[in-house]
Amino acid sequence: MNMKTITVNVPENLSEPELRIILAGELYEREKLSLGQAAELAGLSKRTFIEVMGKYGFSIFSDSVDDLLSDIENA
Repeated sequence: MNMKTITVNVPENLSEPELRIILAGELYEREKLSLGQAAELAGLSKRTFIEVMGKYGFSIFSDSVDDLLSDIENA
C-alpha cells in the first residue's frame, strides 16, 4: 500500500500506537481501508489488529459482503 506522511498535533496522553489503531479502526469501519490495509496502518498483524479492534469499540465485520469474502480469502 502506498502511504503518505502527515503531521498531526495530538494531546500528549495519546500514544502513537494508540492513535494508529484508532485511525485504522475508523477507516476500516468506514470501508476506506481493507482489513489488511488497516492492520498495516496500525503497525500490527491482521490477527493482532482483529484482537485489539474490540478493545477500542470497533467491529471487524464489514457491511460489504465483497470485503468480508475477500478478507476471508486472504486470512
